[in-house]
Amino acid sequence: MLSGRLSCATDPWLADHVVAGSVVFPGAGLVELVVAAGGRVGCGRVEELALVAPLVLPESGGVDVQVIVGAVDGGGRREVSVFGRGEGLGEDEAGWVRYASGVVVEESGEGSGVGVVSGLSEWPPVGAEPVVVEGMYEDLAAEGLSYGPAFQGVRAAWRRGEETFAEVVLPGSVGAEAGRFGVHPVLLDAALHVVASRGGGSGEVA
Repeated sequence: MLSGRLSCATDPWLADHVVAGSVVFPGAGLVELVVAAGGRVGCGRVEELALVAPLVLPESGGVDVQVIVGAVDGGGRREVSVFGRGEGLGEDEAGWVRYASGVVVEESGEGSGVGVVSGLSEWPPVGAEPVVVEGMYEDLAAEGLSYGPAFQGVRAAWRRGEETFAEVVLPGSVGAEAGRFGVHPVLLDAALHVVASRGGGSGEVA
């Protein structure tokens, strides 16, 4: 079990992720927590992760979090869950809520780590058509996804059939924090913004 605390006072960039008027801890942040916890026991690859409920952050104070990684099974997989509750509650008091659950696996074989995707030796990708990204964040805000400056990282995008490609950055001072993370949640979240702007779909992200 890994324990910690989430707060907009500690990480001000969190306040720039607003959904339907509330500051919500990004799903990309839950991925980072799960990778960090799984990595401590050699299972730093996320096989699947389901978001059970939105983790809303308070205007003041913070949220206590726990990431619990289960025992390894015969296939090298471990179940993982992320819990949170308002800070300041005693150890015996209730209030823990499960916000995400999934499976992490051992970091071995060709699928582990970060590598170069085949077919991307040329950039932009061959056959991909440019996508207009100007006004994208205004459009997303109209749908209830209000991204502040820290989360506005998309600089360019292309599509090729069902594939979407994007260039994303860590805006402003957020970039100085990159070393604290495996992949900064702001960067991973930005990579999904072009997908979100397309609308529709099943709600699942590969």
